[in-house]
Amino acid sequence: MGRIKTQFVKRVTKELLKVHGEKFTEDFDKNKVLVNAHAKVECKKIRNIMAGYMTRLKKAQAALS
Repeated sequence: MGRIKTQFVKRVTKELLKVHGEKFTEDFDKNKVLVNAHAKVECKKIRNIMAGYMTRLKKAQAALS
């Protein structure tokens, strides 16, 4: 079983996807930099979780297209 993401992580990541969706890619390392630039996240662990969730959302979007 995978890790469960908190409502905070899901909410902020989906807001970033709405506002800056075209900038994010399926690459985790690029998404880390973009999350750091667009969201005020103090903790590196939360930033990485958000970047991973963003990567997962972008891959799901690509699969639907």
